[in-house]
Amino acid sequence: MDNISQASLADDYQHVRAQSLEFCRALNPEDTVVQSMPDVSPTKWHLAHVTWFFERMVLEEFSPGYQRHNDDFDFLFNSYYYSVGKMHARPQRGLLSRPTLAEVLAYREHVDAAMQALLGSRNDQALVERVILGLNHEQQHQELLLTDIKHVLSCNPLRPAMASDLETPPSLAVEDYRFTDGTSGIQKIGANGLGFAFDSETPRHDALLHEHRIGSRLVTNAEFREFIDDGGYADSNLWLSDGWAVINERGWNRPLYWSADLESEFTLGGERNIDGNAPVCHVSYYEADAFARWAGARLPTEFEWEIAAAGQQPAGNLLESRFWQPVCGGDASQFFGDAWEWTSSSYGPYPGFVPLAGSLGEYNGKFMCNQMTVRGGSCVTAADHIRASYRSFFYPDARWQFLGIRLAKDGVA
Repeated sequence: MDNISQASLADDYQHVRAQSLEFCRALNPEDTVVQSMPDVSPTKWHLAHVTWFFERMVLEEFSPGYQRHNDDFDFLFNSYYYSVGKMHARPQRGLLSRPTLAEVLAYREHVDAAMQALLGSRNDQALVERVILGLNHEQQHQELLLTDIKHVLSCNPLRPAMASDLETPPSLAVEDYRFTDGTSGIQKIGANGLGFAFDSETPRHDALLHEHRIGSRLVTNAEFREFIDDGGYADSNLWLSDGWAVINERGWNRPLYWSADLESEFTLGGERNIDGNAPVCHVSYYEADAFARWAGARLPTEFEWEIAAAGQQPAGNLLESRFWQPVCGGDASQFFGDAWEWTSSSYGPYPGFVPLAGSLGEYNGKFMCNQMTVRGGSCVTAADHIRASYRSFFYPDARWQFLGIRLAKDGVA
């Protein structure tokens, strides 16, 4: 998506929009309305919200005379853009049995027809930039759609698979965990201006990196199992105060989706045996931090991570691999794909950060408080959506996303 051109914009629009529907091919209408917790949105809502974005942020601003499909949808499918109007409460999205899935799909068809007409009639730079933002926004929601439906299906006692045709993960030996010297000194951080980037990746700026070492790969299920077997969840000395409170209040003693006997885990392909050599995922920041302390290490800063990943092509176990589950990387560094990597960095603005003008300034800037930065994408992130400068963010107790662990240490070898 980074190198999209005006000439191919209509084709790229059609491709991304069709892919959202393809992910839902194996779902029934009943699946698409369930909201299993406040952080999860129903599949039907995702399909409607990304459509609302193109209607409200593109068509209503760039297509004079455009007629809304349904005025009620402006309220139902706004997410958090308070500057454009009120919205239905997020924790109650699962109560929206109406409009039906069929009506949402008709909404998508209406907006898609208007967008194709618009893209065929003009190609000014402002429109191109807005559509590119909208397509990247939809790719974000494609990832959320998959992680959210995974949580929904995991709450069903039948433990149904979303898709039975996912690729079988390879069985590979895992390399020993190593630490290599990272680059230190003053380094350039942030988007380099060569392709699309969200405003939160800017401006490019200098950051001081102290001497450090960074882990050669992601932490595996087997390594995290050692932490559990060693009483990691029962040792208060390993935990941040808030993390200790959370695991005791919620009864956490293993990663989300692991069975009580620590032998199997729920995946988008249904219940499967845990692969000890695959990266551990669905752990919170608190769990990642506690594991790092137990291992005599720490989590990397987001700047250490970015410099280590810079210059590498975003390749690995990403959405297109169709594993939709972290897999053993063999001797790969796993900087991209498999699982988002917790960093020790709070999600905040870069020096000189200026949010996008108007309502789009609400996209990232107002979330820059009380959340932690993650890097690298996951097994359900599109390959053309991720890059070394990409920053995402979650609250430290979040676990339903594909969230994993890479270690770091101070000093050099």
